[in-house]
Amino acid sequence: MARRIAIGLGLMEFPFSGAAAFWRWVDLCEQGGVDSLWQTDRIVSRQPILECMATLAALAGRTRRLKFGVNVVSLAMREPVLLAKQCATIDMLSEGRLLPGFGIGSPLAPEWAALGLEPKERGRRTDEALEIIARLWRGETVTYEGRHNRLREASISPLPVQPDLPMWIGGGSEAAIRRTARYGTGWQGGPETPEEAGAIVTAIRAALRDTGREIDEDHYGAAFAFRFGGADDPGVARFRAAYERRTGKSADGRFVIGDAAAILGRIAAYVEMGISKFILRPAAGDDAEMEWQTRRLIEEVLPEVARLWPRSG
Repeated sequence: MARRIAIGLGLMEFPFSGAAAFWRWVDLCEQGGVDSLWQTDRIVSRQPILECMATLAALAGRTRRLKFGVNVVSLAMREPVLLAKQCATIDMLSEGRLLPGFGIGSPLAPEWAALGLEPKERGRRTDEALEIIARLWRGETVTYEGRHNRLREASISPLPVQPDLPMWIGGGSEAAIRRTARYGTGWQGGPETPEEAGAIVTAIRAALRDTGREIDEDHYGAAFAFRFGGADDPGVARFRAAYERRTGKSADGRFVIGDAAAILGRIAAYVEMGISKFILRPAAGDDAEMEWQTRRLIEEVLPEVARLWPRSG
C-alpha cells in the first residue's frame, strides 16, 4: 500500500484573542488544504486551553472537509463509556471525520493531584479503557470486571460512522509499544525526534508480529512545533521554556525554526523513518502570528509536500 503523507495543525495553548479569531484560523485551515486539526488534552491549567472533546464537537459543526482529533486524550482521566459515546456522536455528526488518539498522560500533569487520581495506575486504567471503548464501538453489549472499571450490559448508540473508527495510540515507552500492537490502528508520536520515532515504529512492527495484528504503513505519525523566523524572535524563549516545564525534557531539537526548507527537511527526516502523518504546531503567540505562520505553511510547505510525496489513487 502506498503511503500518504498528510499535514495537520495542532494547538497546545489557546493563543487567540477570542472565539472570532479562532474561527477565522479554522476557516483558513479548512480552505487552505490542511489535512486535520488537533487539540491537546488539558483539563487543569492557568493558561487558556480549550477542553478537547467540546472543541471537537464544535469543529464538527464548523467544518465540512477537515478531519480532527486529540493528541492525545489521557484515558486514565476519563470515564471510558462516556468517552466512547462522545467519540461515536462526534464521528456520526461529522460524517466520519474524527481521528481519536489515546494515551496515558504525562506523569507531570497537574490533573492527577487536582482530580485525586494516582498517576502510577494510569497504564492499567488506560488498558482497561481501550478494551471497553473498542468493544462499545463494535456494537457489543459490554459486561466488564476490571480493577478500575465495572460495567454491566453497557452499550452505546448510534455507533461511529466509520466502520473501523481509528484508534491512534500515543507514547514511546515499552508499555505504549505493546499497547499500540494490541489495540491500535495507528501510532501518533509526540516529542520524539525522527530517530526516536523510527526506533518506536520498528519496535511496534516487531510487537505486531507477536499479536498477529497489522497496522497500515501510513498510520504512523509524528508532531513538532515550527516557526517561520529566527531563534531570537520574540516569544521563542517562552515557547521553549513552556515545553520544558510541560515535559521535563530539553527543547533542543524539538522546534523547527527557519524557512520552508527547514520544515520540509524535518518532515523528510521523519518520512525516512516510516512516518506519514504529521501534527505541526505553530509557535505563535497572538492572532496575527497564528495567521501569518499558518498562511506561510499553507502557501510554502503544503504544495511542496504534494510535489515530493504525491498521493496515488
